[in-house]
Amino acid sequence: MNDNRPDPDALLVQIQKDEERKSRGKLKIFLGYAAGVGKTYGMLKAAHLRQDEGVDVTIGYVETHGRAETEELLQGLRVIPRVAVQYKSTTLLEMDLESILLQHPELVLVDELAHTNPPDFRHSKRYQDVEEIINAGIDVYTTLNIQHLESVHDVVAQITSVVVRETVPDRIIDDADEIELMDLPPPELLQRLVEGKVYIPDMAARAVEKFFNEGNLFALRELSLRKMADRVDNQMLEYMQTRSIPGPWPATDHLLVSIGPSPLSEKLIRTTKRQADRMNTDWRAVYVETPIHHRLSKQSKEQIWKTIKLAESLGGKTETIFGLTIPDTLIDYAKKHNITRIIIGKTLRPRWKEIIFGSIVDQMIHKSGDIDVYVISSGNKGEKHKSSSDEFFIPTIVPERYIESLVLVSLVTILGEVTKDLISQTNLMMIYLMVVVIAAFRRGLYLAIFTAFISVIMFDFFLVPPYYTFNVSDTQYLISFAGMILVGIVISVLISKAQDYASSAHSREKENAMLYNLSKKLTGALNLETIIMVIVSKIEENFDWQAVVFLPDDIQSLTVRGSSEGLVMNDDEIAVAIWSYTKKSVAGYDTDTLHASRFRFIPIRSRKGVLGVLGVKPEEVGGVISPDKGRILEIFADLMGLAMERF
Repeated sequence: MNDNRPDPDALLVQIQKDEERKSRGKLKIFLGYAAGVGKTYGMLKAAHLRQDEGVDVTIGYVETHGRAETEELLQGLRVIPRVAVQYKSTTLLEMDLESILLQHPELVLVDELAHTNPPDFRHSKRYQDVEEIINAGIDVYTTLNIQHLESVHDVVAQITSVVVRETVPDRIIDDADEIELMDLPPPELLQRLVEGKVYIPDMAARAVEKFFNEGNLFALRELSLRKMADRVDNQMLEYMQTRSIPGPWPATDHLLVSIGPSPLSEKLIRTTKRQADRMNTDWRAVYVETPIHHRLSKQSKEQIWKTIKLAESLGGKTETIFGLTIPDTLIDYAKKHNITRIIIGKTLRPRWKEIIFGSIVDQMIHKSGDIDVYVISSGNKGEKHKSSSDEFFIPTIVPERYIESLVLVSLVTILGEVTKDLISQTNLMMIYLMVVVIAAFRRGLYLAIFTAFISVIMFDFFLVPPYYTFNVSDTQYLISFAGMILVGIVISVLISKAQDYASSAHSREKENAMLYNLSKKLTGALNLETIIMVIVSKIEENFDWQAVVFLPDDIQSLTVRGSSEGLVMNDDEIAVAIWSYTKKSVAGYDTDTLHASRFRFIPIRSRKGVLGVLGVKPEEVGGVISPDKGRILEIFADLMGLAMERF
């Protein structure tokens, strides 16, 4: 019996989208593949048609680049004056976001969606301004070139040899209500360039030389057409699902990309995003935190956090999971989450390292079973990419430690020289081995290897007949020497792993204990002031940061209800706190919104809504708040919100 009912999950998703769109403005993107294809011209013509229909149309920002036919279309449309901003020695004319929100037209035109705002602006990117305008219930027409899309960033660089610095997340174009493709054959575009209709003659000649050659334009045009085809395919699939139209329904693929401290991870993220778009499926980026994670350098950790943020901006799910080994952890995770394809990077390690320490790629392929594994290389010959294990095996040279080991071996040698007639050479060798174990336990792998070699040399020279030479009368001693070195290496590796496991377990135990103690103190709090005092003191204690708590007052503004001693805030930072409270989102330090602030502000949420804002001032200005710390801060705010519900 055929079940012709619509898919309830698809219906629910569609209903949720419709409900969200009721309170939001609509976004229409005029998409092109290069400057000069007619995006701004097409946007202005569409605006005139809407104005003729009685719609209140306003120009928020339009850049004509001196093109006469485009400037003619500005006539008859109301323009919100731009705001002058002094940046270094230049005066910039930027879009006045506040005036747009204050005047609240029905439709506003915003050109160049990928534009980067000056440093002191509320948002770092213009697409974030557009999001705020849409959330205010205002429709937006905007323009975008395909090369500014984040997921094709590396593809465009490979095709054109030009690195595009300004990009927008794919979710902007995915969530757009309408996209109109402004297409023009490359020969016609090149003719427009020659005629001076795109740039002035000198600029046009340079543009043709650097970017606007026919091969580049054909490739970029194909990217834009493919993006539109994917969008139409998604719309058709959504239509079929919500109306129960019969058709082939193959099992959906799910993609997983493994990321690490290598810059190659960024390419893996973009490759996975493109594959997921072509396959019309979801994807996620996973970082496996092994016990040696704490040994990574600050630069490597920041690279991991940067890659995670990139994945989130491209619409992927991100997760950090703990595991003893990367291959086993990833395979177990993939099986639990119905992952059908795993994408990993190929680290260009020397063959001898792969033989001794193993290859993650080989282990993944061997253990994957029914899961497909795709291996991506950097594509750049001679470029090395390290894994977390590579960094672990980079020795840290501390001369004092090697001198200490040399002195210890020398003392054992003196003892052996004095007692070699009383103690057998086997027992003397055990004393040397004990020194190697001590070095491994206290100082790690490389010092243990150094100690083992020095021990073999001194034992051979001073305590093996013939004495005071490196000649060995009995070849069996060679086996003993090799055994001493091998045992030293094995013991040092095992001890190092045990220390890493203990350190990792201690770190997680410390985090759990911290959250437990906080929840316990908040549960026992008898009033609102105590809750605030507990939160501020716990942030000072665990992060060594200053903290402040804002709560709304009777006039629907925010007031400081508690803060660290000596904390001073200016009006701009208070404005960021108010924005975070109003928009119900994290803002400030090391975020994409108002990132110039010295503070990060986290909304205090509860079942009743947003109750206030928690602000923290990190000690290292200009640094990075790790995802783990950011997650803990949000947990702090959520626990505080639950406690505040009682009062």
